[in-house]
Amino acid sequence: MAKNSNRFYGTGRRKSSIARVYLVPGTGKVTINKKDMDEYFGLDTLKLIVKQPFAATGTEGKFDVLVNVKGGGFTGQAGAIRHGISRALLEADAEYRPALKKAGYLTRDPRMKERKKYGLKAARRAPQFSKR
Repeated sequence: MAKNSNRFYGTGRRKSSIARVYLVPGTGKVTINKKDMDEYFGLDTLKLIVKQPFAATGTEGKFDVLVNVKGGGFTGQAGAIRHGISRALLEADAEYRPALKKAGYLTRDPRMKERKKYGLKAARRAPQFSKR
């Protein structure tokens, strides 16, 4: 299969979410799991997170975004999409690197859920103490 030169790919990860992002030159339409972004994300803050890499590089409205995202919750998915878009923008033009790096969008957020420990009710939550 020949590589399509006008389609840029980036994989983004955050918590347990994985986003496969494709950038195609277009009008700025964002499609997530075959739904419009406004339909997929209810909160405006999540929509803002997704659009941050375009604001940092000044490329709003230049690319259509096609996303396939799975795993985790909405916040993790929004972070994964942002990471994927940033990586895809780098593939489109390497000159965006300083702006994206300065904003911190290229760094994979390492924070994960802490595992539950034996003898405790959760990761750090101890059983209730009673004197009697």
